[in-house]
Amino acid sequence: MNRNLIIFSVLFLTIVSCGKGNETKPIVQNIKELVFASGNLEWENSYDLVAQTDGILSDINFEVGNKVSQGTVLAKINNASNQVNVETAKEQLAISSENLTSNSPALLQLQQNITFAEAKYKQDKTQAERYKRLYETQSVAKSEFENYQLTAENSLSSLNALKKQYNLLQQQAKQNYITTKGQLKNSEITENYNQLVVPQNGTVIEKLKDNGDYVRKGDVIAKIGDASEVEAVLNVDESSIAKIKIGQTVYIKLNTEESITHNAKIVEILAAFDEKTQSFICKAKFDEHIEKGFYGTQLEANIFIQEKKNALLIPRSLMDYGNEVNVKGKDEPVVIKPGIISSEYVEVLGGITKDDILLPLTHK
Repeated sequence: MNRNLIIFSVLFLTIVSCGKGNETKPIVQNIKELVFASGNLEWENSYDLVAQTDGILSDINFEVGNKVSQGTVLAKINNASNQVNVETAKEQLAISSENLTSNSPALLQLQQNITFAEAKYKQDKTQAERYKRLYETQSVAKSEFENYQLTAENSLSSLNALKKQYNLLQQQAKQNYITTKGQLKNSEITENYNQLVVPQNGTVIEKLKDNGDYVRKGDVIAKIGDASEVEAVLNVDESSIAKIKIGQTVYIKLNTEESITHNAKIVEILAAFDEKTQSFICKAKFDEHIEKGFYGTQLEANIFIQEKKNALLIPRSLMDYGNEVNVKGKDEPVVIKPGIISSEYVEVLGGITKDDILLPLTHK
């Protein structure tokens, strides 16, 4: 038996008695099948304002019920290490920036070495060319000419090596500048976490921390939502979730005003089973504006599944295990085919007719 199925008739349902003791006849009447769900009110686009760094909370300037605007700083978190990291990153970036210029000590030293190497290569090259002419006139030995030629080649290799080293040092300086600049940006972003900024307009639903509280990254400081958009969050039993579809009508009574029934429509069915509530979560949007839609208000809902015309109904108390009922004039119990079953009534799809007379289960 599914305890979440409830029958509402168009008229008040009255099981007809035959006037002879506890004998009862079935009744034919229109019925509605509904799935019961508990739940609560939530505000659309509600979210938690969380701490994004560790520290001591200060300068809180909000209370429950306050309307807050996007970009507003609601509180601060004192975290000195974030500020130190920013200052350190700024100093490192200044050094990296200086290393990119020609006035960098390392680049200046290399440039001086290159200037010296260029002068030496020029001198060695001149000597090699001179000895080449002397060798061609057989004025010097071949070995002397080759020695000066080798010296010039070595000077050129040293010069080229210094130039490559200079270019490599420039490239490393650029890479270090890019890295340091990124570190500064990250440090500034982290420092901004010291401020609790409202990401979007809303109303403060709940305040969970106060000035002086030590908070850790991820702690919820406040809950904020859009009070103009109220929705019902319903907990549906897993045995009934297959019956729920988008667009179905929902009849909702709020615990704050139990005499009023609000109409709503199913707008979302969450795919995952919720372990906390041990149920599936569905969301419904109200057909009309809810004046007193206080966040978290508990509610009871009935989700309309289908309506049946001229259904044959009997009291639930007359059906035994195995779907058996006692019928007057028959020695053995009769097995019926039930349709909708609730704690009070059973829809009969087969096994008996509206003319049969039913007896209590204790009658033999």
